[in-house]
Amino acid sequence: PVPKWLKYFNKVVIGGHKVGLKLPMVVLTVPGAKSGKPRSTPITPFTLDGQRYAVGGVPGSAWIANARKAKTGTLTRGRHSEQVRIVELSPQDSRPVLRAFPIEVPAGVGFIRNAGLVTEGTPDEFEALAGIAAVFRFDPLNG
Repeated sequence: PVPKWLKYFNKVVIGGHKVGLKLPMVVLTVPGAKSGKPRSTPITPFTLDGQRYAVGGVPGSAWIANARKAKTGTLTRGRHSEQVRIVELSPQDSRPVLRAFPIEVPAGVGFIRNAGLVTEGTPDEFEALAGIAAVFRFDPLNG
């Protein structure tokens, strides 16, 4: 289940980006899967082998369903926005990305631990989430 505090946290982060704060998270905006209205959520992408990825830490989250359906979206950091193609990785392709996650995004380990998906947060535990946790790659649309 999604923690109750997350909705408020997300609003603070999105507001920070609107006023131009440079935060470690970016805001992903995609059309809602059901409503079609723009939906924004903070995510923490990281770069691995020259590609940008994000891990969906709570299976069943609305942002995951929205990203799956949208296929394209906007990543915003501060006042800079970029149009991207959203590609969900297969479980097999997600393994090395999941394995790298606790090393590249240590702040995200606690969130995923609190969601009950891992206990210790080791690379092996994260790799075992292949097929459980969604992994997305963000490709620039302008290149």
